[in-house]
Amino acid sequence: QVQLVESGGGLVQAGGSLRLSCVATIPTFSRDAVGWYRQAPGNQREFVATIFSDGSVDYADSVKGRFTISRDNAKNTVYLQMDSLKPEDTAVYYCNLRQWLTRTTFWGQGTQATVSS
Repeated sequence: QVQLVESGGGLVQAGGSLRLSCVATIPTFSRDAVGWYRQAPGNQREFVATIFSDGSVDYADSVKGRFTISRDNAKNTVYLQMDSLKPEDTAVYYCNLRQWLTRTTFWGQGTQATVSS
């Protein structure tokens, strides 16, 4: 059974940083696209960043230049380094994985990141 387990959320002041981690229990991790979405109260879940098996990345315009996604295939882990945080970054952040062969999408349980002004 595939599991995605996030960690690293918390409370930080505006301008601060947080680093999220997501460990995936799937043997095909190195071939899969993995990324992050977020959902603020009252809002729909939105795309934040993704990293593909070849290392290429994509970011939402709202986080470009502030967030960095990376992966460690040896640890089946994807990271999201969040710098220069703003109150509007406050949300539950969800790890997302799309399995390369079946195109099945998996989600983590989410981790809360709160940025105070």
